[in-house]
Amino acid sequence: MPLLHEVSRSKTLALLGRLLAVGVDFKLDDQVTRRRLAPSEMRDLLVTDLPDESTGVDEVVRELVDTVLPACNNEASPRFLGFGHTGADLAALAGGLLALFAQQNLINQSFAAPSATFTEIAVIRWLRQLIGYANRPVSDVTTVWDVGGVATYGGTGSNTTAMMLARENIAPGTLHQGVGDVARMHIVVPSGIGHYSVKSALQWLGCGDRIIEVPTRGYRFDLRALEQTLRERRDEIMAVVAYAGDSRTHTVENLCAVHDVTRAADPRIWLHADACWGLMCAFLPELAPRLAGIEAYDSVTVDPHKVMDIPYAMSALLVREPAVLRSISSYSDLIMQEDFAFGQVTPFIGTKEWSSAKLWTMMRAHGRRGLADTMRHRLVVTRTFAGMVDDHPRLLRLNDPDMTAVAFLYLPVDHDPGHPDVDRINAISKRIHARILEEGRWHFHQFSLPDDTGRIRRGATLHPLRFMGNNQRITESHMRDALAYVMGLGRASEQG
Repeated sequence: MPLLHEVSRSKTLALLGRLLAVGVDFKLDDQVTRRRLAPSEMRDLLVTDLPDESTGVDEVVRELVDTVLPACNNEASPRFLGFGHTGADLAALAGGLLALFAQQNLINQSFAAPSATFTEIAVIRWLRQLIGYANRPVSDVTTVWDVGGVATYGGTGSNTTAMMLARENIAPGTLHQGVGDVARMHIVVPSGIGHYSVKSALQWLGCGDRIIEVPTRGYRFDLRALEQTLRERRDEIMAVVAYAGDSRTHTVENLCAVHDVTRAADPRIWLHADACWGLMCAFLPELAPRLAGIEAYDSVTVDPHKVMDIPYAMSALLVREPAVLRSISSYSDLIMQEDFAFGQVTPFIGTKEWSSAKLWTMMRAHGRRGLADTMRHRLVVTRTFAGMVDDHPRLLRLNDPDMTAVAFLYLPVDHDPGHPDVDRINAISKRIHARILEEGRWHFHQFSLPDDTGRIRRGATLHPLRFMGNNQRITESHMRDALAYVMGLGRASEQG
């Protein structure tokens, strides 16, 4: 197989140029997927023995383009309505492409990432400023310990790092001595809407299944229940996690109130805000008040690949006090003990690609005003869709959108609001979603959701569809057509 330097420049550009064209056409395609195969069919097609002889780059590329790509989901399609991970921002794609060629490793600065390191520092500082954390003057940023955050590959990695900080805060030295008194290492989360990463983090960190779920109202903490839990279990809790946009309805927590209740109960408790979705609020004056109080939290997770149209994957953990990252640092002579080596402060990450290049180019290209315009357009799309759901007598919206998520249900023709048949409503919704996935023409997300607003029956577990308004290509026509499609599937499911 030839290396880059073994092929003429013209042939290299021709090959990569063809792939670039294929990639652009894929992003611009209206279809969610061009080919639907059952998992077993895809397995039998692609899981093969490694060939003994070279296949040749041209043939491998042809197989990738003709066989693999058509079966991929295109989240940039205007028919893909379930997430916001389009990865379609031109500046971000350009930055990611250059980073792919540049091959910088941010584990060390001096010889592995001389300039890339400082674009990452700039990005982390921009994100800190957006959520209200104070930044030191640039001239005072003399080490990675002065930056106040780290870039990771996803919210799970960022949240796990935050929980490690919480563990070291409540039991200093655990990193080196091992986990001791796990009775002190419980984490409080809102019931039914928490993200799996927090529970997984506790398990990975050797703390076990020590999640305390507190009841919610309107997809936010029931503050009285939170206060009671913190009082009754005062000496057992190392962290409280609040969601500035939970992973289901994207409802933003009452961050100030949770902060005040927690600090009054025990100022030693680590406060963490998961703002993987809530980051979008920071760009808009009309939404920024929803994040009020987040600047007082000990740590915050943000996921630019969720809300800023950059290709996978880039998350960041931001900390109020930059120096706390020293408590989870790693030391090795393989990592240069130099001022700006990020490898000293990136748990679970050794070799570290230049993932922040995508965000650096995107934010620089748009500026504050451009980013605000993007977020405002998403709000208009979301409110339009919510209105369409509300106008339809056979559809029921389950949440009041803080940002861009609308959870809704199809209601059978004989639905009785006074005596709802929850099992039947859920069964029809699951059949609708199964058909959506099977046909691949449209996409909505589905998950379990507690009926926290009582729109079917308070306390019931529902299985709604979810729309998201993040995709810039979604039009009113797409929304109308998608709902008509859901209605058709719903009627067929009732009869089935």
